[in-house]
This record gives sequence, structure tokens and C-alpha cells, in this order.
Amino acid sequence: MIFRAIGDGRPYPEHGFSTAGQWAGIPPRQVRLADLTTTKRTLDLGNLVSEDSTFYGDLFAHVVYWQGVYYLEDGLHRAVRAALRGRQSLHARVLNLDQLMAMRAARQAPAPATPPPPPPPAPGATQGAQGTGTL
Repeated sequence: MIFRAIGDGRPYPEHGFSTAGQWAGIPPRQVRLADLTTTKRTLDLGNLVSEDSTFYGDLFAHVVYWQGVYYLEDGLHRAVRAALRGRQSLHARVLNLDQLMAMRAARQAPAPATPPPPPPPAPGATQGAQGTGTL
């Protein structure tokens, strides 16, 4: 089997990465094909055999890591071409959605309330046994 699983749609929440410029901020790394779950069930044979299918797009596949699973969001044709050439992995930009959501939640969470400072002592109040000078 080429992929871990064949999915149909994106089971993860919307992440907001929709432009090539946003994805370009993620450095590519190698991902094993056998670790990927696809988000598309259909393959366009014309795109598969086209030499310039990535001419106007990103050279790297887009993968979303969510809840322990690597989802191939964009790059199905690149991944299948890699498999047909006998490769075990491909270069992809991997968005760690678990980490991104945790960072967003931390930014939106209210700052922990700091307790107010203790009130100053009332005028004329004694400070306990300090400074009594008795032995």
C-alpha cells in the first residue's frame, strides 16, 4: 500500500493556510508516503502524467499533522508520482495543527489575574513585636 489510508475530505478543523505565501513560511521536510492519509479519493490522470503540473503552484506537497495523523492536503499527484518512481517519501511542508491551535488558544486566553497588593497598614497600627526593645 502506498498510503496509510485513503480519506475523503479534511477531518481536521480549518487552519487558515490558504495561500502559497502562508505555506511558504513552513520549511519543507521529508515525509514517508506510508505515513500519509489522503484527503482526496480521486486522481486526475492528466495531472498525474503532466510534467508541469506544479508549474504554477508550490513545488512541495502540503501536509497537515493533526491528532497524530499526517493528512496529505495538497500534493496527491506528486505523492503518486513519487511512489510510481519507487520513492518511499516526498518533500512536504508540514503544518502542525495541534501546535498551531494550542498557540492560538494561548493568545486568546485571558491573562491570569494577579492578586492585588496587600493594603498599606492603617495609620497608628502596630507592626507586632518588632522594635519593642524589651529583653
